[in-house]
Amino acid sequence: MSEEREQLKLHHLAPAPGSKKKKIRVGRGEGGRRGKTAGRGTKGLKARSKLRPGFEGGQTPLAMRLPKLKGFTNPNKETFAIVNLESLALFDAGSEVTPESLRERGLIRHKGQVKVLAEGDLDKALTVKAHAFSASAKEKIEKAGGQVEVIS
Repeated sequence: MSEEREQLKLHHLAPAPGSKKKKIRVGRGEGGRRGKTAGRGTKGLKARSKLRPGFEGGQTPLAMRLPKLKGFTNPNKETFAIVNLESLALFDAGSEVTPESLRERGLIRHKGQVKVLAEGDLDKALTVKAHAFSASAKEKIEKAGGQVEVIS
């Protein structure tokens, strides 16, 4: 193994033959193919040296396509964490369902007010405490022998 390999050096590196093409030089005299107007046609906005920022070739620009006014978001909007009746089946019959117990079981994520909706059926008598109930959810809970308490 006394053969010594030639060490690779930076000046030995070269691109593969045929891989490098010469850059086309536009607008360099009348003699060449791309002289005079340099492939830009005659006159007009696109023949000039600069286009204005945001110009999209005559298409309606993005800034004009978007709505001018941003609208309104109510800072006092009340958002509810929604719980359906079918998810209350996890609780034992006769137990009390509160927003805290719902959070502990992972049925609601964010803090704030809780609203109970009537998706699904309930076959257990539960005491449900929440900030809001849909009319049909209230009816189904009471029909199953449970109680509804609205928290303020």
